[in-house]
Formats: sequence, C-alpha cells, structure tokens
Amino acid sequence: MTTTTLAYLVPLLPFLGAATGLLVGRTGPGFVRPIAVLPTLASLVLAVLVAVRQGGDESIDSATELTPTGSVPIELALYIDGFAALVAVLVAFVALCVQIYSTGYLQDDPRYPSYAALVSLFTSAMLLVVYSGDLIVLLVGWEVMGICSYFLVGHYWETPEARAASLKAFLVTKLGDVPFLIGLFALAVDAGSFRITRVLGAVASGGLDHPTLIALLLLAGVAGKSAQFPLHTWLPDAMAGPTPVSALIHAATMVAAGVYFVARLLPVFQASAAAMVVLAVMAAVTMAGSGLAALAQDDIKRVLAYSTIGQLGYMTGALAVGDRGAAVFHLLSHGAFKALLFLAAGVIIHAAGTNSLAAMSRMGGLRDRVPDAYWTMTVALLALAAIPPFSGFFSKESVLGAAEHVTTGHTEHVPSVAGWIVLVAGLLTALLTAAYAMRLWLLAFRGHGAEAPDHGRQPLAMTVVLWVLAAPSLALGGLAYQSLPGWFDGGELTPTLTTSVLGTGLALVGGLVTYAAWRHTSARTARVPLGAVAAHPEADAAQVEAEAIASHEPAFGDVAYARDPADPARLLLGPLHRHAAGGFHLDAVYSALFVRPVLGGASLVRFLDREVVDTYVSGAGVLPRWLGAAVRRAQTGNVQTYVSALLAGTVVLVVAVLLVATGA
Repeated sequence: MTTTTLAYLVPLLPFLGAATGLLVGRTGPGFVRPIAVLPTLASLVLAVLVAVRQGGDESIDSATELTPTGSVPIELALYIDGFAALVAVLVAFVALCVQIYSTGYLQDDPRYPSYAALVSLFTSAMLLVVYSGDLIVLLVGWEVMGICSYFLVGHYWETPEARAASLKAFLVTKLGDVPFLIGLFALAVDAGSFRITRVLGAVASGGLDHPTLIALLLLAGVAGKSAQFPLHTWLPDAMAGPTPVSALIHAATMVAAGVYFVARLLPVFQASAAAMVVLAVMAAVTMAGSGLAALAQDDIKRVLAYSTIGQLGYMTGALAVGDRGAAVFHLLSHGAFKALLFLAAGVIIHAAGTNSLAAMSRMGGLRDRVPDAYWTMTVALLALAAIPPFSGFFSKESVLGAAEHVTTGHTEHVPSVAGWIVLVAGLLTALLTAAYAMRLWLLAFRGHGAEAPDHGRQPLAMTVVLWVLAAPSLALGGLAYQSLPGWFDGGELTPTLTTSVLGTGLALVGGLVTYAAWRHTSARTARVPLGAVAAHPEADAAQVEAEAIASHEPAFGDVAYARDPADPARLLLGPLHRHAAGGFHLDAVYSALFVRPVLGGASLVRFLDREVVDTYVSGAGVLPRWLGAAVRRAQTGNVQTYVSALLAGTVVLVVAVLLVATGA
C-alpha cells in the first residue's frame, strides 16, 4: 500500500469510528469501547508508518480535484512534510491515550457513546488539518473541531457552568474564524490557488499584494483557536468539560491547530515585518499574563489551562522569530506532558472529590492515596518547568535560543525587536512557570489535615495511561536532540548556553522562592479543619468531577471557598493576586465593550419590532375588524329593520338630491 493511501486512511479511520459509534451506541453498547479505541489505535499505527516512510525527507504532495470551481479550484490534497508526520503521530497518540483513559473515567456515564464518537470525530478533524494540502479542506477540519469542542465542553450540560463554557468557547473561536476565513480567501486570490504548495511558491516569488493585511486577518483566527491574547478567555472556562476532553483539547487538538497553521504557512507571515512584530507582542503578553494568572488560580484544572495558554505563547513566540522547528518541537513536547498533567489531575480530582487546591491543601495522605498520579504528575511538572533533563527543557530552551539568535540580527525577514520581545517575555515566563508548577505540587500533595476521602481505586485503564505518557515527558527531549533535527528543515534544536543557564536558573529561582513562601505561610497559619466530607466510595470519576464542577459545596461546604492564608501565591503576588485570579478582568472588559452593547442593541430591536412594527401591522387589521363588527350588527334577520333602513336611506338620498339641486 502506497504512503499516500496510508495517509488518506489516517484521518478516515477515526471518522468511520465516530459514525459507527453513533449508529450502534444504543443498540450495541458492548461494542462502543472497542469502536472508540480500535480505529484510533489503527490510525496511530498508520501515522507512524507514514512518518517512517516520509523520514523527514522530501514532502509527500498529491492532489485530486474535488469539483471545478473556476479559476481557484478546491482539491483533496495531501502535503506531508516532517512537521506534519510528527504532529500526526502526536495527535493520534494522545487521542488513543484519552480514549483508553475515558473507558475507565466515564465507565458509568450514560452519554459515553456520544462522547466517544465526538472524541473520534475531533481526532479525525485535527488529523485532516495536519495532513491537508488545500486551505479549504483544512478549513473544514478547523470548523469541525470547533463544533466538537462545543459539544464536548458542554458534556455536563446539567450544570450552568458547562453550558456557559461551551457557548463561550464556540462564540469566541467563531469570532476569530470570521477574519480567518476572509484572510484565507484573500490569500487564495493573491496566490491564485488554495493549494499550500502554490501559496508558498507565490510568496517566494513575491506574488502577494497584501501580505500584512492577510497575515493579520489569519492571526485573528489563530488567536481564537490557539487561545492567544486577546481571544484566550474561553480556554480556562472550557475546564467545565470532562478532564479527558481537557487533555485532548490542550495537548493535541484545537489549540495546537493555530500554532501548526502558522508553522505550515510561516513564509506568508514572514512577508510582513509588521505581522511578525504583532505576533511577537501577542506571544509576549500571552506568556507573561497567563503565568501570573496561573499562579493565582485555585481550581487545579484552571491552573493547567492558563499553563497551556502560556506554553502556546512560547510556540507562537518561536514562530515570531522565524523558527518553526523550535515551535513544533515544543508543540510535540508540550503535547506529551500536558496530556499527562490533565489526566493525572483527573485521578487527583477523583480521589479528592474537588477541583480546589485550597481544599486539597487541607487533606492529608492524598499522595499516598494516588501514588501513580503523584509520581507521574511530578515528572510532568518538572517537564513543564523546563528542568533538565526532562523534555520541556530542550524544547523551551530551543525557543529561547531562537529568540536570542534573532536579537543579534542574524536572521532575515524577522526584526530584531521581535527577538528581544520574545526573549525577555520567555525568560520571565520561565520564572513564573516554575513558580506555579511548584505551588500546584505543594498544595495538591503536601497538604496536612484530615485524611482525604476514599472514593475507591481508580480503574487500571486510567493509571496505565499515566505511565505511558510519562515516558515521552521524560525522554522526548533527549530523543529529539539526538535524532530529530533532520525532521525540522535540518535546523538545530540545541539550546544555547546563555538561554540554558538563564532559563534553568530562573526556573530554579521560581521554584525555590515559591517553596520558601509556602513554608513561611504554612508556619504562620493555623490549620483549618476539613469539616464534614461526603465520601462517595461507589462514585465514578465522572460523577465526582460533575459534582465538583457544579459546586464544591457537596463535598466541602464553605471550607472550599474559605480564604487560604497558607497559599504562597498571596505572598508572592501581593495586591496583584486578586486581579490575576480573575484573569485581569478581561471578561468584564469584553462584557462592557461587546456583550452589553450587543444585548442593548438586541433589546432595542425587540422593542421596535414589538412596539412599532407590530403596532402598524396590528393597526392594519383594526379598521376592517371594526367595519366587520358594524356590518355584523346590522345583519339582525328582522325584515322590518331592513325596510326601515331602506326607507331611511331613501330619505337621506332624496334630501341630498334636493340640497344639490337647490344649490345649483
């Protein structure tokens, strides 16, 4: 079987699994789990075969015209280079881990069949984006992911938080997709084709007439999909969905799509120096702001959500300095340890019965209750903090090294100011990342107080997946350093000495300062009793998480919301803590600038429709109704009445004639 045929099957198999799962979900519930797992497993195997055959060498490029559309045809095209081959393996691998994990996590959920089908469709859509060689086909996968995220984030639709989060995710990403669509058509018009290879050829020959406008329009869609400032606010709220969905969205799909798209079309953005500076500023604000916000969050999943936003900022920062190799390298590394972080968080939430770090800090023995989650999350947090030799060190320092290289002015098409912006923001974020990673670890696993409630043992499917993901989180960086440079345009992935020393030093400082602040505040804080904890020994993980999302109160009462003076973030951030915990009030700003004016306009339109337009419409029917009523009253059926009316009318006519004649 040819490599092209195998590549077509990679996104097709999860799609067929999704369709089959929806069809047999109710009639054959015993087949739902195999249908969810096996197509994704087969897709992973085929993606690995495609990557091995592609080998980081010449790109695989094939196309079949779907339909004649005039001067700009739409084609079912494949364009698989080293980036696409590796990202497809990541997507399929994380999706398989999520599907296996979900068989235990949602084992008693009655909506599991539709959930599994949507995860398969989500996976298929992302693989279509990765392999597509045509921008319109890529757009199809792009939009299908948005629809799937709406349903998956709103899986617990009984809770108002989940309903609001799913709607917000859909609307904010669609807000970015409108200029993105306009930018795609403008790009195709300038290049004369939707084929990616022809677009890149047009860029190389200077065929773009409006590079800055096109790049900025496309960046709006990227900011929405990849949760970059200022369209990032949907991602923390999307934590209202099941934890496996969070792992899938944050590690391998949806948010990775925007970064991958810019990497695929990087020459289009490099054609405009202004667009590269805008991209650098967007990345810098995203990195620093999300780091501060993550340090102040109480919900463990929201900490990880802001962490994802910050790590995506590193990726877009690498793209802003023109190094797509470093960006995709960090995308791969981040995909492994972020999936592990979320899935381990799911186990911790199941054991603790809450998402609240403040509540976890008042529990004793939580790390002994979930040893698998404890050790694997420790590995993932070290990778997140970029501590050598974990995978995050190599990929993050590659980004910082690329930024340092640009600051010396040795890179064409990239202003040196973009390098300085990314380098300074990246080093600051390295400090903040280590700080919130240490805080999460301390509050979740070093708590003291009453024993954590016993919610039963986690299913084997959940714990095995954690160890499977721990391997690349530990070893992927070294593997890429040794054997993958040829896959990234032949570029070097080696971190520079300066950025390695600065980045690692700042990470260690951030971790140590946070630990010292935690020790200081813990020594001065009287322990608050955990209170009455409602243990659910028979509850499954999804039920516990759904209750935790709806409210902390079923398990912890007011304790979960009590001010926790032992939190080191309060000491580290000081008066900034309240603002950072609220995401710097961006939602309030958007509500004032956009939501309230739109709602006000809608109210005005409704008033005009009901009180003005409907008044004219109603008035048009009043006069005929009155005339009808008068005529109806005249029809009495009495002959004498009719004769009297006739005589009266005759007299009136005679009088009128006489008056007219006299006047004449």
